[in-house]
Amino acid sequence: MDILSFFVIMPVLAIIALVFTKGLKQARMVAIFGGLLQFAMAINLLFAYFKERSVNDSIMVFVRDIVWFEQFNIHYAIGVDGISVALILLTSIIVLAGVFISWKMDDLPKEFFISLIVLSTGVYGFFISIDLFTMFLFYEIAVIPMYLLIGIWGSGPKEYSAMKLTLMLMGATAVLLVGILGIYFNSNADGGALTFNILEIAKVNIPFEAQKLFFPLTFIGFAVLGALFPFHTWSPDGHASAPTAVSMLHAGVLMKLGGYGVFRVAMFLLPLGAIEWSWFFIILSATGVIYGAFAAIRQTDLKYINAYSSVSHLGLVLFALLMFNKTAWNGAILQSLSHGFMTALFFALIGMIYSRTHTRDITKLGGLLKVIPFISVIYVIAGLASLGLPGFSGFVAEMNIFVGAFQNEGMFYRIATIISVSAIVVTAVYILRVVGIMLMGPVKNNEYLNLPKATWFETTGILLLLIPIVGIGVAPFWLSEMIMKSLQPFIQGVL
Repeated sequence: MDILSFFVIMPVLAIIALVFTKGLKQARMVAIFGGLLQFAMAINLLFAYFKERSVNDSIMVFVRDIVWFEQFNIHYAIGVDGISVALILLTSIIVLAGVFISWKMDDLPKEFFISLIVLSTGVYGFFISIDLFTMFLFYEIAVIPMYLLIGIWGSGPKEYSAMKLTLMLMGATAVLLVGILGIYFNSNADGGALTFNILEIAKVNIPFEAQKLFFPLTFIGFAVLGALFPFHTWSPDGHASAPTAVSMLHAGVLMKLGGYGVFRVAMFLLPLGAIEWSWFFIILSATGVIYGAFAAIRQTDLKYINAYSSVSHLGLVLFALLMFNKTAWNGAILQSLSHGFMTALFFALIGMIYSRTHTRDITKLGGLLKVIPFISVIYVIAGLASLGLPGFSGFVAEMNIFVGAFQNEGMFYRIATIISVSAIVVTAVYILRVVGIMLMGPVKNNEYLNLPKATWFETTGILLLLIPIVGIGVAPFWLSEMIMKSLQPFIQGVL
């Protein structure tokens, strides 16, 4: 069995094992073992990738191609480059951290962990696929469990939030399917058979008119999952109602499929269409960056603050991709990774605070630094990383994005970059506002004086997310170099 297929097979085996468990303890042990195994597989893949790349300069490595449906030339075709490997590692860490954070999930624990693992299976499959049909199939597998995870285990208006999320993402996938089929039916423009294989399609000169028509459909289909303004409204509501681990996977992993799909499919296969439409989507993404930051200032619910912050930070990913600059592209991938770890950490901390105080309203909180110092200090660190302080992953990512974007000489690009850069100031405002109101000053409620400290499993989940944030910020060069080498084929094909 090839090294990549295990990322689909092992979660399926974990699901089968979970079916036969009884009670929280057994379900938790299977989920923890499965998460640890996936994490170990991701680490092994990273080292195997470096070893393979030293002797193999192909666009993708560990490629495997099996005919699935011959009539339409659909294949189970998989392979990875440095970008895929990094995102798989991100996924494995957040899944494992999410299981630790859900240690006390006693409401239908077996069903909860099964749904969580189904979601992760779809994400892994999406990142390893190089066949458009297979990629779309895994994309659907990743999205569908969100309805159950929010609708059953969520809080507040959970049915409304789950339905809104599902309808908007399903609508986006319908648009995406049209775009994918448009690419497929133009994949033989240079002669030969129709194909869904991304590497084969990249060699074909798809007619400009077709690219101009199908690029916006493909871009929007993926970018809605990346919280593209104004199609972002599903995300804050979904975050607010989702249980903690689901919010972590939602923001930390699932939303990364949007930017990855835009880059891997829309821009790589339809470069002329991307150039033609870039100005329009730059306006939308830059608007999303600044809008998300200002919207976060107006919120008092911790989850909504973090949700709108995600809209802003993910807008930077789309913004950087549309700049057609290798430095900005490198920043976009680094921002996807940085945002994944930071946002998952924020949601984990918010869940811990809510489980102790039973409120997410910052106006009702105060002085928490005195009663839960460990959780409070980590929240401050996450906030500093979010606003781009040097030494954390956010600084490395945003510097690449803004430096690369500003290298475009046109006044339009410079103005859009300045608007996006201004979001940093706004981010500092809402982060420091939350820290000042929630953590500093006197304890507002005497009942908070005896709040329990962080448990060992909560601490484990936090450290799993914190270490990469600091690690990328302090030593980003190996990761940046791995990404840049994987960008070279895209640079040759698009720039």
